[in-house]
Amino acid sequence: MHAETVARPGRADPPREAAARAESARRFAGALREALEEVRTGPAPAPAVGALGVRDAYTAPAASREHVPVRLYGRQVLVGPWPAAGRDAGCGTCLERRWQGVRSVPLREGLELGSGTRSVAPWPYATPFAATAVAALMAAVAEEAARPDADGAPYPEVHLLDLDAMTVRRHPLVPDPECPACGAPGPDTAEGAALTLRPAPKYRPGAFRVRRVEDYRLPVDAFANPHWGALGPSVICDVASTTTSATVGCFSTRSGAYLRETFWGGHADSYAHSLRIGVLEGLERYAGMRARGRTTGLVASLDDLGPDAVDPRLTGLYSEDFYRANPRVRPFTPDREIPWVWGWSLRDARPRPVPEILAYYHAPGLENRFVQESSNGCASGGSPEEAVYFGLMEVVERDAFLLAWYGQVPLTEIDPATSARPGTRHMVDRLAMYGYRARFFDTRVSFPVPVVTAVAERLDGGIGRMCFGAGAGLDPESALDSALCEIATDSVNLVGRTRRDETRLRALAQDFDQVTSLHDHPLVYGVPEMGAHADFLLRQPDPRPAVDVAGLRWPDATGAAVSPDLREDLLRAVGAVTDAGFDVVVVDQTLPEQRALGLHTVKVLVPGLVPIDFGWSRQRARHLPRTRTALREAGLRGTDLTADGLNPAPHPFP
Repeated sequence: MHAETVARPGRADPPREAAARAESARRFAGALREALEEVRTGPAPAPAVGALGVRDAYTAPAASREHVPVRLYGRQVLVGPWPAAGRDAGCGTCLERRWQGVRSVPLREGLELGSGTRSVAPWPYATPFAATAVAALMAAVAEEAARPDADGAPYPEVHLLDLDAMTVRRHPLVPDPECPACGAPGPDTAEGAALTLRPAPKYRPGAFRVRRVEDYRLPVDAFANPHWGALGPSVICDVASTTTSATVGCFSTRSGAYLRETFWGGHADSYAHSLRIGVLEGLERYAGMRARGRTTGLVASLDDLGPDAVDPRLTGLYSEDFYRANPRVRPFTPDREIPWVWGWSLRDARPRPVPEILAYYHAPGLENRFVQESSNGCASGGSPEEAVYFGLMEVVERDAFLLAWYGQVPLTEIDPATSARPGTRHMVDRLAMYGYRARFFDTRVSFPVPVVTAVAERLDGGIGRMCFGAGAGLDPESALDSALCEIATDSVNLVGRTRRDETRLRALAQDFDQVTSLHDHPLVYGVPEMGAHADFLLRQPDPRPAVDVAGLRWPDATGAAVSPDLREDLLRAVGAVTDAGFDVVVVDQTLPEQRALGLHTVKVLVPGLVPIDFGWSRQRARHLPRTRTALREAGLRGTDLTADGLNPAPHPFP
């Protein structure tokens, strides 16, 4: 904690102690100004000195943007960002908010839930030498900022001087879109929701991206650093993984009285590639949690908005038993006023209001969460077309997987040896070396879009029994590869994770009501007994012959499975969904920090398809009409499903 202060929950900050802190900062500011007069060679903005860790940066008033922020914390002095034109250029308030976001849980709890701090002593580093050192750093930064090419980076930089080690490090600062000083959220309007799909040429054949991940100006250290990382204090390379070069990071956001951890990561064949993929995923999740880049203001009832609005009853609600057992969660009613945001119907080419809690899965206002939405359908890309394509593929994939799981469908197996990709075949062999058989299943139900379910099952049937993954895309090779990537990373860690938590997981296997979190769903299938709930898929008494990977191709009128233009692929997939009677609604979630990198993020909703939930009591899938009728309509059953025919176990999706 800061050398000058301690957090003191439950007491207001006495004026005398606040004045003592301010006096300490004023004295150092005076010494710093004198030192600057001696070292600088040209005009430069004056410093604005303040202490970190003494107040809640998320509720503090905005700092001046005309001065150079100089922030003090223990032996550290943070300098920057340098004043720049533009409201989204980053400022001292952004720095304070980002800094607080990567602090330890106890410090954040003290600052955000406590009611004040007190000084325990003057700042011990307020020496003339320290002032000279900071002044020399500021002079060097001023000279660098004055260079003609100084504005080439997407984000401004902040320098950190360690007064004990006399070292300097620098990291980019990602401006905070919710900053009261420089944030500039735009209004959420029906006109602003309009989406025009334009040509989006793929950067190479076989890809579904408009550019390589490496082509983005993506400063990883701006998002993962222990001082002001926008997506957390660090990113960890999983050097113990024997399959993919996995990376994982985490950031925390406050949701009411608790800090919610959000994990992100990449799973590629090199750590450098996984780092970039992981950061992009972290940004995607950060964007999908709440509307940080725009100001929402539409509050109305479904009855008021009429049929133009997305009806939450079509996207699914919890059972009446759930709402009775959880009286804090108010059930949805058509006459209840709730917040809405604007989305765009690709079917009808018009704006549609969408319940905010369905568009942003951690929108503020706990009283409005009649369901807890997930990141299903959230996706990022180098163009809107790319983002919408991957968001739609995820929605189609989850719908098909849940229909097959709860309907206990004996899916046709896919022979991975027929894959045209050597990397796919090699990864299947690698999993076998570690005791897992990789199996793949054709999971197409309602749409011709290839969907693949992957299962890694232990050959000996022991601890770490099985894990699941899925993928969807117009190219069946890509769909299978996506599903394989999920099980390749998770399976080799499953034995250890199951053993470390075996007592609790065995209790979950005996009582599904204890399955409450996202991680419970895949981890409980590390318990050997849970394998019986997947026997409908893995132990079929009369399985159909396995099909080749190419057998999942969905050719267009010319016989091609995919187009060189991603827009054409997207339009074909949208057509398949809308021809079946559904709408495809897109909500733009893109943040300013993503636009600076050339990225777009969207939420894709297809009202009526089966959504994925986590927590046994929160399974909307088990109560939706589509879960009972879709298999019959697709010719996979002769009759509708009944309650007795549903899989009695939670889905195993990660």
